[in-house]
Formats: sequence, C-alpha cells, structure tokens
Amino acid sequence: MVLLGVAGYLAVQYDSGGGSGPGCRVVSGKGDGATYEFTPEQAVNAATITAVGTARELPERAVTIALATALQESALRNIDYGDRDSLGLFQQRPSQGWGTPEEIMDPVYSAEKFYEGLEKVPGYTRLPLTVAAQRVQLSGFPQAYAKHEPDATLLAAALTGHSAATLTCKGRPGTARAAGTDAVRAALARDFGGGTLEPAGAEVSDTADPSAPSPVPPASSPPPDAPDAPLADADVDSDGRTVTLSVRADADAGRKAGAQGWQLAHWAVANASELRLERVAYAGREWTAGNAGHQWRTLDGETAGENGGETDGKNGGKNTGAAGDGAGEVRITTAR
Repeated sequence: MVLLGVAGYLAVQYDSGGGSGPGCRVVSGKGDGATYEFTPEQAVNAATITAVGTARELPERAVTIALATALQESALRNIDYGDRDSLGLFQQRPSQGWGTPEEIMDPVYSAEKFYEGLEKVPGYTRLPLTVAAQRVQLSGFPQAYAKHEPDATLLAAALTGHSAATLTCKGRPGTARAAGTDAVRAALARDFGGGTLEPAGAEVSDTADPSAPSPVPPASSPPPDAPDAPLADADVDSDGRTVTLSVRADADAGRKAGAQGWQLAHWAVANASELRLERVAYAGREWTAGNAGHQWRTLDGETAGENGGETDGKNGGKNTGAAGDGAGEVRITTAR
C-alpha cells in the first residue's frame, strides 16, 4: 500500500511539473557561476509574477522582491492551504481583505495585489528586500525573505529579459497532444494583459484539434496599469503551430526591445511544459524541448546559456548575448 501511494504521488508530481518532472534552470548573466534549479510549476508562476510586474511598468527590483516573497511563502506554488486561511502564491488571507479565495488562487490577481501593496511602500527599491517584503506581508517571520534574494535576483534578471539566454527548461518532447497556438496566445494575454498583444494581420485560427482541452484558463482582463501600447505584434505562421511575436522597438520607451524580446522568449520556455512547446527562437538562438544540457543554441551550432549569453568559441567564451536595443521576432512553436 505504501509503495502504491508513493508511486501515485510521483505520477501526480510529474504530471503537474513537480519535483520529479522535467527541470528548469536559470544561470547568472554575470558569468559568476550562480545558478538556481526549479520545477516547471515554479517556472510558470515565476513567469506570471514577472509579467504582471512589467505590465505595471515596475522596475526589476520590484519583481525580485515579489519573487523572493513567493519563494518564501509558497515555494512558488499556487497552494490552496496555509496558516489559518492563507492561500496562494503569496499566502494572502481572505479574512484580511486580500480578496475572495477564488480571487487569491488566481496567480495574476494575487501578484497584482502584492504589487499594489509594494507600490505603497515609500522608497521600496532602496530598502533591504526583507524590509520591503515585510511591509506588504506583515509576516510572523520577517527575516525569512532575505535568504531567497539570490535566487529571486537570477529569476528576475532572466524573466524581465535583462539577462539573455539564461533560463531553460527541459520541456516535454514527443508530447502526443499539443495545446495549440490559441492556448499560447491566451496564456500571453492572461499574464501580460489583454492589451499587450496585437494581431499583426487578419484574425488567426488554430489548426490543432478543436476538442483538445486547453491547459490554461481564459485570458483575464488587462491589469489596470498595463501600458497603452502593445508589447508586440502577434501572428500565427502558415504552419498553424508557430506564434510569431514581432517585438516593437518603441513599445515602451523605458525598456529596450531586446529585453522585451528576451522576456517573451524566457516566458515561453518557462511555460513550455504546460503549453507543450517544441521550440522557442529569438535573436539567432533557439531552445528545444528535451535539451538536458540546459543551453540555448545559436543557429550556427554554438551554445548559449551557461554564461549568460552567446558562447563565442573563437573568443574564449566571451559573453556576446546581452539584451540589445533592436527589435526582432520571438517564435514560439507548439508540439505536433
């Protein structure tokens, strides 16, 4: 009975992207060897928290604080239990005015509420992380957030796009049924807000099996502070499996288009297991499902990702992959 129970638990963990499922890794873009390994479930939630923050036009420091808080409160898992009536990624309590249980269990909503609280903290970007987080959370263990700052810093740099080709996941190669491009677009709208993407041409349709269930909920309404200008033009290629995002150089004067492109590319890789993605390409580099080496590969066969950028074999590993100013295309290909 015990062995059967353990086997069932492991099966559930794999299916949900838990500890025994395919892994993810983020590495430092500074070449200092720092790394953090995490699960696909954590990757999806981290990408959502980051997308909500950037949609609100908040700085990378705000995202780092939010990620460290969620790492401490829930290990970046959207759990439906906690101390007393605490719920969700940030362990927010309905009885303390954070929202209804259903609202708090929505990662987009809970991230919005955390950022709303953080923005009310004067000078939060200059405060020690644990102080800023505590003023929002009012935790009984106010020093606990500090230990997560290194990992949260790595995640924030990658998921905001300020660190190029530094986040990878194994994904699920050979998946029998793909989620389809409609699911990809719905997930993008869910996390970044409905106003951040704009079709590049005529309305598109997905060629995947219409009866296939979507692994993501319907797109939520855009956050109240979402930027007016769309982040990228979106279209579906003629193959019916690839979403192409044409990143706009002038989408946000406060951010480089290269950083926006890498945010979208890393967001896609973080969601690869959930959305059943086969390939993500940007800036001449490509991630593919099933790559156990945790590396992005350049189109000419070189590798990227272990030192925070493109590895130039002719220059002794010189990092040439920093996020640049130019616009480009992020191509997200679903499994067949």
